[in-house]
Order: sequence, then C-alpha cells, then structure tokens
Amino acid sequence: MAVKREILPFQIFRKRQNNETNENVEATADRFRERFDGNAASVESRKHEATTMVNEYYDLVTDFYEYGWGQAFHFAPRYAGESFYEAIARHEYFLALQGGFNNKMRLLDLGCGVGGPARNIARFTGAQVVGVNNNEYQINRGRRYDSRLGLNHLVSYAKTDFCNTGFDSNSYDGAYAIEATCHATDKVKCYSEIFRVLKPGSTFVCYEWIITDKYDHSNEEHRRIRHGIELGNSLPTLETAAMVVKAMQDSGFVVEDHFDVCERFESGNAKNITWYNPLEGSYASLNGFKATPIGRFCTSTMCSLLELARLAPKGSRKTADILEEAAVNLVLGGQLGIFTPAFFVKARKPSA
Repeated sequence: MAVKREILPFQIFRKRQNNETNENVEATADRFRERFDGNAASVESRKHEATTMVNEYYDLVTDFYEYGWGQAFHFAPRYAGESFYEAIARHEYFLALQGGFNNKMRLLDLGCGVGGPARNIARFTGAQVVGVNNNEYQINRGRRYDSRLGLNHLVSYAKTDFCNTGFDSNSYDGAYAIEATCHATDKVKCYSEIFRVLKPGSTFVCYEWIITDKYDHSNEEHRRIRHGIELGNSLPTLETAAMVVKAMQDSGFVVEDHFDVCERFESGNAKNITWYNPLEGSYASLNGFKATPIGRFCTSTMCSLLELARLAPKGSRKTADILEEAAVNLVLGGQLGIFTPAFFVKARKPSA
C-alpha cells in the first residue's frame, strides 16, 4: 500500500545543505510568480524556461507536498469506504496492470518525484524501475526512502530531462507517467523521446492533466481558474484531451485506449468520492483540517510567524500562498468539470 507522510510540520522549514535555490526562497518565489503575469508573452516565457521553472518550483514546494500529501504527488478518485492512501495505491496499480508490467521488465517512471509510485509499482510488479527526475533534492529524498524500505535493488534514479534523456534507443520494456508530463513544453517532443527509448511492442501508460470539453475560453471565470492551476502547479500551459491523443499519435504511438478516470468515477456511483475532495478538507480529523481553508490559513500564518522568528527562510509564506492558489483553483476546476488530473492514455510502440 502507499507509504504515508513522514514530514512533520517543523521539518517543512529545515535548511537544506547544497541547495542554492533555497538560500533565497523569497527571490525564487517572486521570480516564479512573475512568470505568470497572465499575458501571451508569459506563456512563451514559461515554455522557454520550463526546466528552470519546474526545478525552482519543486525546490520550493517538495516539503510542503510531503507534509500535506505523502510520498505520491498525485490525485486519485476514491470508492466509497476506501481510504486516501488505498485510493492512491490503487490508482498506481491500475497503470501497472494496463501496462502489463511484470518482474522481468525494466521500466521508466517519468517525473518520479520522491519515488512514492516507483516504490509501490516496483513492489507490486517486481519490475526494476528507473525514476527520471531533473530535481536533485527530490532524487536524494527518494534514495533515502528506498534505503529505509530496502528497495535499492529495484528502484534507481536518473537525473535528466524526460524530453531528452540520453538513454539508448529501444532499451526499456515499458514506461509510465503520473501527472508529470503536463510539465513538458512540447508534448510531441516528450512523447517522441519516450517512444525512442522503449522497445518495439512496449507500452506507455500515463495520467495527464488536461482542460476538458466543458472549458470555455470565452468564460472569464474559466480562464482565471485555468491560470490559477497553471501558476500554482508550475505548468507552461494546459492542453485538451484531443491534443494529448494527437501528440501521442504524432510521436509514433498507437493509442489503444483513453478516457477520463475521474469522470467515470463520478458518473458511475453517486457515493464515490471526487479526486479534489482532499483539497476541500474536513474538520473531522487533523489531516483533514490541514486542507480546509482555515487549516491552510493557519499554515500560511505559521509560515509568517516562523519567518519573523527566523526559524523559516524568508519567502516561506509566499510559497504557501502559491500552493493555496493551486488548491483553490483545482477545487473550482473540479467542481465545474473543466479540469481533470487523470486523463488516462494507453499507447503502444508498434512491434515492427
């Protein structure tokens, strides 16, 4: 099952050695927000600086993510009676099942974060998993967890760009991505690189962040919500389901299946729990309270107080505010049905 969070509140603010970005958190947070000033030029700027932007973002927010979410940085709709961590694990097992992964395979986890899904899928399938990540801090945390759980023989990491890995062609038996390739500035380039390194006949399965057919660009509220999601999650821009499928096909893949997992959950049983429910929070438990508007306000206020006491880097409050903007707009996007974090795609590299 999924590994629960191990970050304590005070650990969010610990100083990291050999991390230049974190020496000036406030300047990084300011620079990050400036890239999202809302005009067309800023979108092109974000695409041009995507690698730097995403690295700075995860330098800022990784500890916040672990504190609030655990080691798997993704969403999952829940069945009635299913816990948050059970849903997270099942969401990952579904990918492994659809990919046909087994213990004779060597797989790629593209955008692996701190390795939560990689560890889960490695244990579930017995496959060797190589996590691809451009963020050194996350890789170091992942290795620490691997050692603690005795999984170093199954999970390893490569610090590289998933759009230009440098791996040999036709060298991996399968690949998956969980809410990660949304950070790619060019989907065709990203998927083409995955296509190149997979062996013929291999499968690539993923969950993509997209704006749905309900999104109306002429609707000011829709545009504002989309912008808030892009800002709060360091995305160059959100694309549609059709754009994702076409990019897969243009990269050489045969798309065997695709659908919105969240939409199926919400339409299949009225008692199922939405993917954005954890962001709405609950006053019934401490973990649920942290995600409520009041709980997030308390976290933000705590950041300010710790900054004043010089127990937290200056700019921690601004980082919390970025995540608050993400949470608010993700919930709104989910409620209106204009955004989903789990557009599933199963694609295969032709055998010949």
